[in-house]
Amino acid sequence: MRKKSDLPAKDCVVCGRPFVWRKKWEKVWNEVKYCSDACRMRKGAR
Repeated sequence: MRKKSDLPAKDCVVCGRPFVWRKKWEKVWNEVKYCSDACRMRKGAR
């Protein structure tokens, strides 16, 4: 089992907050841009 601090992280393109890898994103990690559904919905508001 990995520690959370050992997981890869990215910054959200909308809010700029860092977020870490999740198991459900395992196959699409390279395409993940947003930290949450709320940020994904706000993507065009900027």
